[in-house]
Amino acid sequence: MSNYPLGQNEASSITSKTGKKLSQITLDEVKKGSVTAEDIKISSEMLKKQGQVAKEADNPQMQANFERASELVNVPDDVILNMYNKLRPNRSTKRELLLMAQELLEKYHAPNCAKLVLEAAEIYEKRGILL
Repeated sequence: MSNYPLGQNEASSITSKTGKKLSQITLDEVKKGSVTAEDIKISSEMLKKQGQVAKEADNPQMQANFERASELVNVPDDVILNMYNKLRPNRSTKRELLLMAQELLEKYHAPNCAKLVLEAAEIYEKRGILL
């Protein structure tokens, strides 16, 4: 199995979304202003590593969650919040969900997230919980 927990066993290879090493993210560096909010966001690569750990632990659902999360790293926060709101029952039309899936796929290169939204649109339609 992987060197889990990664934070202890692979600390030297862990980087944030901005490429800052885990060892560079300290309270002293925060106080100096050397660490920004972007510096503490997880990288796509680390989420994929966590997915690999889940796979090795025979947890395919968790692996799929980490894969989708790795795709969302480069999606702006406001888009993610909008997506969350639109995925709530009775908040969107099927067309809105289809357009969201298209945007995830084409603009953000997030095929697993797009697939999830398409599946939700179909299920919501069957259950009558679309606008």
